[in-house]
Amino acid sequence: MTSASVIIEPATSGVLDEVLAIEQACFSAPWTRKMLAAELSGNQFAHFLVAKCPDPLSGSLAVAGYFCFWVVFEEVRLMNLAVLAPFRRQGVATKLVCTALQTGMERGATRAMLEVRVSNHEAQTLYHRLGFRQTARRARYYDNPEEDAVLMEMAPLQVSVLCRQPGA
Repeated sequence: MTSASVIIEPATSGVLDEVLAIEQACFSAPWTRKMLAAELSGNQFAHFLVAKCPDPLSGSLAVAGYFCFWVVFEEVRLMNLAVLAPFRRQGVATKLVCTALQTGMERGATRAMLEVRVSNHEAQTLYHRLGFRQTARRARYYDNPEEDAVLMEMAPLQVSVLCRQPGA
């Protein structure tokens, strides 16, 4: 699979089961169905994207990942990003984040913010590659297991050169 074969589209209630399964597979303290549904349809600031990729077994498109982010006035707030293990390191997360950053810019945002587990080096590497920088650390921000959060920011908001590459 190439990142060019990844399709990013707005999530609908019809993919909530797949998103919940991804959430449960990827996080030690997953959001509940109710939390996901509230972000999908009850939060005026929330944007919810899914990444669909060809399933190597069936050939049909499968929901491989999702991204929930908010655009609140001048800020893009990256909330939850998850990609199923078989689809990682293939550009899925990059394509989701790039789409979110572009959406934020189109809506007038000037900066982007996120928190990430201190142990999640892969995510931190992705965000650094896209232009985020570490600004602070929050002690014991996460639980299950208890862990610090690394705060990262992109200001001014920009769409990385990585987002402009073919297939990104």
